Amino acid sequence: MDKNTQTELEAAAFRRLVSHLQQHPEVQNIELMLVADFCRNCLAKWYSEAALEINAGVDYEQARELIYGMPYHQWKDQFQKEATAEQLAAYNSKRQTQ
Repeated sequence: MDKNTQTELEAAAFRRLVSHLQQHPEVQNIELMLVADFCRNCLAKWYSEAALEINAGVDYEQARELIYGMPYHQWKDQFQKEATAEQLAAYNSKRQTQ
């Protein structure tokens, strides 16, 4: 496979992942972190870091809006639930072992 085709496929898969996450706001970031060790904020950080590498002028907040499909504060107010004590304990335990 040539590099352009690979890049196009990777971009399509990324767009589909972002779309899927936008369609499922009930999936909380802490749940993603516990199961997959990344969340929407991680994707936004990776996106903004990649933009910085090529001077694309996309900062973290802009990347979060792209990933969340709306300003982060709006998504947080509308969809984010308080993490349970069990989720926080599992998250902290996971972080200590890494």
